[in-house]
Amino acid sequence: MQYGTFDDAAREYVITRPDTPRSWSNYLGSTEYGAIITNNAGGYSFYKSAAQGRFLRVRFNNVPVDQPGRTIYLRDAESGDFWSAAWQPVGKPLDEYKSECRHGTAYTVITSEYSGIRSETTYFVPLGHAMEVWRVKLTNTGKTPRRLGAFTYVEYANNWSSVNDLVNLQYSQFIATMGVEDGIIDHGTNVHIPADPDNFENADQGRHSFLALVGAPIAGYDTDRTAFLGPYGTYAKPHILETGRCTNSLAAGDNVCGVLQAEVTLAPGETKEFVVLMGVGRAGAEGKAAAKEFGNPARVEEELAKLKAYWHGRLEGLTATTPDPAFNSMLAMWGPFNCLITYAWSRAASLIYAGERDGLGYRDTVQDMLGVMHAIPSEALKRLELMLTGQLSTGGCMPVVKQFAHRPGHESVPPDTELRSDDGMWLFLTVPAYIKESGDFAFLKKVLPYADKGEASVLGHLRRAIEFNLERCGAHGLPCGLSADWNDCIRLGAKGETVMVAFQLRFALKTYAEICALIGEAGEKAWADAALARFDPLLEASAWDGEWYLRGFGDDGIKYGSAEQKEGRIFLNTQTWAVLSGHATGARAGQAMASVEKHLATDHGVMLCTPPFVETSMKVMRAVLFVPGMKENGSIFTHTQGWAVIAETMLGHGSKAYRYYRASMPAAWNDRAETREIEPYVYCQFTNAPMSPRAGASRVPWLSGSAAWAYVAGTQYVLGIRADWQGLVVDPCIPAAWKGFSATRRFRGKTVKIDVQNPNGVEKGVKSLTLNGEVLPGNVIPADKLKDENAVVVVMG
Repeated sequence: MQYGTFDDAAREYVITRPDTPRSWSNYLGSTEYGAIITNNAGGYSFYKSAAQGRFLRVRFNNVPVDQPGRTIYLRDAESGDFWSAAWQPVGKPLDEYKSECRHGTAYTVITSEYSGIRSETTYFVPLGHAMEVWRVKLTNTGKTPRRLGAFTYVEYANNWSSVNDLVNLQYSQFIATMGVEDGIIDHGTNVHIPADPDNFENADQGRHSFLALVGAPIAGYDTDRTAFLGPYGTYAKPHILETGRCTNSLAAGDNVCGVLQAEVTLAPGETKEFVVLMGVGRAGAEGKAAAKEFGNPARVEEELAKLKAYWHGRLEGLTATTPDPAFNSMLAMWGPFNCLITYAWSRAASLIYAGERDGLGYRDTVQDMLGVMHAIPSEALKRLELMLTGQLSTGGCMPVVKQFAHRPGHESVPPDTELRSDDGMWLFLTVPAYIKESGDFAFLKKVLPYADKGEASVLGHLRRAIEFNLERCGAHGLPCGLSADWNDCIRLGAKGETVMVAFQLRFALKTYAEICALIGEAGEKAWADAALARFDPLLEASAWDGEWYLRGFGDDGIKYGSAEQKEGRIFLNTQTWAVLSGHATGARAGQAMASVEKHLATDHGVMLCTPPFVETSMKVMRAVLFVPGMKENGSIFTHTQGWAVIAETMLGHGSKAYRYYRASMPAAWNDRAETREIEPYVYCQFTNAPMSPRAGASRVPWLSGSAAWAYVAGTQYVLGIRADWQGLVVDPCIPAAWKGFSATRRFRGKTVKIDVQNPNGVEKGVKSLTLNGEVLPGNVIPADKLKDENAVVVVMG
């Protein structure tokens, strides 16, 4: 079943049926002022942090999950009939109510038609502003005049700390104070306590937000939730909508809301518009200023155009046209936009995340940068430096870096048992990615502090990350698992060993040696080469299980991910990372990936492991907590799909790689959305595997490492267009049925237009490469040969 379509030209996803299997969301704003909005105008808004700065309320596991959100109720003054400008929350019958939602680049437009009235509401956050705009257009499509009441409804948090608001009710229900100044609602919490802007994490401080409506006369207001909804009312049937007029309630304590009532008269065919403004600050100051600034419809249109231009510019690092329309839709908008949003918010703000995680997860964020480095390298550099200062002098890394409260050089050092063995290993992907994209080798010499004490050059930070794992090895000489090794449900501990991180460590040593050779650090290269020479035989002696690689060793010596086991006999990650690290080559690599295809591949993607855990001790395999086929217990964990694709492209298997890629690509499921259930335009954390009762259903959309790795796999390894130390590589690995594709890549300030031709239907191999008419050897375009505009022709063969 299909609920919407991709509009690639507009860079929008158009939802034509509002009764989607789950609420399908979009993001507004920036890391200063952020908002989640759904196809029915649900969601919430927050300042800096969804956990500690959320001023609109959201109740997780609500029905629907996105309410209360940002509602505009419309009421016919003659008949008393009322509805909402989005289908929910009133939920009129769909044979009478028509709806369309266009999710775009940090804006959403919801259009409805009901009872002879057409409404169009555009939601966005103007660039550089800590507020959001709802531009509402109402049109009378009938033949008689209409008198309408328009009512806003937002439900405020009583405390901007999400935990306090939802749990600590004996405190939070008695601190809100509502006011109205010149028709602008002031939402205040702890108003008698001074603001504490230098200590954002202090929940006990005075804070304000405002709600204004400009462009139509205000006929009334309500700020008390019970006054508006009624003591037994619902969002679908508020008491005030039945009576038709607000009571001008001013709430003090209990639960508070923001309702502004406007009266609108429409002649047949007439259109009128008004603007709702909601943001951070006092009604009498920031609210008045916003109303003055955005009271002009032309200014609203100008700001919306600026927003679109800004975001479209961020998407143009790479564009491509291939034989697969679904892949094209992901490349045109949703792949890079998903990466940018995940880069911005890590795992801190969605309809799933908001409160339990706050700040930037270390390994998550360092990986997320891989999906945006080509688009915003200068911006990503600042984030990369921040994360490097989240590394401890021990070489380990803080699990979370709170960008709004981070104190480099002064953070406490967690014990090793709370550190993760994989955190620092991801730097060996992201630091090279930045240098390859920018050519900025000087970055390696930049001195940055550690989180707790001391400082080092970036190269020194990298060496310390390697040493952290070399200094913490078990009985087989492989790195210890510590708190986790990417998989939070594998607890190998301080003595158990992780084969996955062993492969990452091998990759790190190889990469470090390569970097040192490029910058003339002969002593450092010799150190890395010697360490790798000692380490490789240990891997060879202990990691191979006969047909695939082990996952790890418990501290008691038990092998996990072995054919000897009843549960979790084979894991995906060690097979893919054996290839990615360069340890597995030739027949061994082929055998490992053949085992992946035989045991783990499904129509929805490649499973994380199999068989799932049911009886294994939770002390090591906490995946047993989950239903078989869900999450880490054998699901199709989307984060890992990119690694399987990359491994197959490294082996030259273009058709198989793309089959894997398409199995988990959201757009490929657009016409079967009832199976996947979540948004068909963004990646997710996992899809239920065949052994799950919910097989095929996907969960935890938007914020996942899946986005970056899917984008890297699709663009850098399937299309084969990737930055390298001295230039741009074009090395496609595509399905044999593809006769070619075209792409445009922005690289070091230059534009490179690439035409790939595959006349003989091969899967991998560059026969010839021509740059601006000049035939070049190999598949690398040297950066120093690029002009401002470049034409590249690649013939595969």
